[in-house]
Amino acid sequence: MRDRNHLLVSHVLLWLAISTILSTVSPMRSHLKPREVLRHGGHDDPGLDHSYSSSPSTADQHASYMPHSKKFNILFFGATGDGAADDSKAFKAAWKAACLVPRSTIELPSQFKFLVRPITLQGPCMPHLVLQIDGTLVAPSSVAKSNLYQWINIKWLHDFTIQGSGTVDGQGSVLWNISESHHTEKETKYGSSMRPTVIRFYKCYNVTVRNIRITNSPLCHLKFDSSQGVKVKNITISSPKDSPNTDGIHLQNTRDVEIKQSDIGCGDDCVSIQTGCSNVHIHHLRCSPGHGISVGGLGKGSSLACVSNISVNSVTVRNALSGVRIKTWQGGVGSVRNVSFSNVQVVDVDVPIVIDQYYCNRRSCRNRTDAVAISEVTYKKISGTYRFQPMNLACSDEMPCTGVALRDIELSPANETRVPREAFCWKSYGESQGLLHPLSLGCLQRPTKLLKAQMKSHNDTCY
Repeated sequence: MRDRNHLLVSHVLLWLAISTILSTVSPMRSHLKPREVLRHGGHDDPGLDHSYSSSPSTADQHASYMPHSKKFNILFFGATGDGAADDSKAFKAAWKAACLVPRSTIELPSQFKFLVRPITLQGPCMPHLVLQIDGTLVAPSSVAKSNLYQWINIKWLHDFTIQGSGTVDGQGSVLWNISESHHTEKETKYGSSMRPTVIRFYKCYNVTVRNIRITNSPLCHLKFDSSQGVKVKNITISSPKDSPNTDGIHLQNTRDVEIKQSDIGCGDDCVSIQTGCSNVHIHHLRCSPGHGISVGGLGKGSSLACVSNISVNSVTVRNALSGVRIKTWQGGVGSVRNVSFSNVQVVDVDVPIVIDQYYCNRRSCRNRTDAVAISEVTYKKISGTYRFQPMNLACSDEMPCTGVALRDIELSPANETRVPREAFCWKSYGESQGLLHPLSLGCLQRPTKLLKAQMKSHNDTCY
């Protein structure tokens, strides 16, 4: 009996010992599965190298890639981050994984430079995806690798944000020099086929770009096309004054836009508003250098142009070709209406206030009778200095500008020793109120009933 009890006790002790060992080994074994941890729910790229010889490999960093992680560091997908090796594959792999996870973040960490070839980042993705750029994202400088319309092409996304403390560098200087000196560009309706836009959003909804810096674009820096619900805040755009056609922010067929608290310096329009845009609010913006803030050019090639409900206020334009400008090509149809420019400070601007219905970017353009109708445009509290002329309103003979309002405009020549040109109005109808300096600003004509009826019929082509 004693031997039987002793044997039973031995079996119990042995079972307890085995259970203790298994409970210790099992979690260790599950923790030591790096490939499973890095698959993000089974969507790992089978062609990706997971050796991570050039990436961080501490336990804490690997722990951030548990199956339910919402942070996707591009380094863990094989990126080198030295500015020389091609990190395009790693970027696309990180995007593919993060796209499947709600409220996820793709991280481009600081102190790294990621060279990426022209790339398309497309949805649909799970909502509230964030691209966090804290390092530098750099384009290839080779002409052969830049023969596309866009460098970073973002399509079909909802509730998406680009943010961070980093820089997106388009490395455009090589392409500026080639296009200007050899005239080898092929122009298309999308722009230059040789010089790409840095970041382009297409058919995106509720998107935000904030805090980042975009520099040296070959062409346009930031474009929104066929999108809705756009917010741009606290970004910096920087390219030299002589960089050709380098618009800062370009809007096309896009509505419900807010651009605020940003600094833009470029070789063309700081903000360009094209056809199909409505409900655009631009405020607390600084533009220097550049061509100012422009609506147009609209109606090129006898096309239909429709722009409405544009508000620009509390902006400063310095060392620029224009301050606030509306420009249309002869022969176009459609309308620009309900545009407001207020609280605009200009410093050393060639012509602060411009409407040009004879716009032509070539040596000469054929005269046409059709024109995009311009109506209900308000200029209020525009002040500062000009270099050439305070205002130039050159409207169409057949389709004059109506409903133009000038209120409290005070402009002085930047160089008192030169005799500046007087303000100019042609076929421009409306009214003036408050202080107007110089006196030549009071050149608007009173509209007639017949003219108002004519303008209404042209507005109806858009609405």
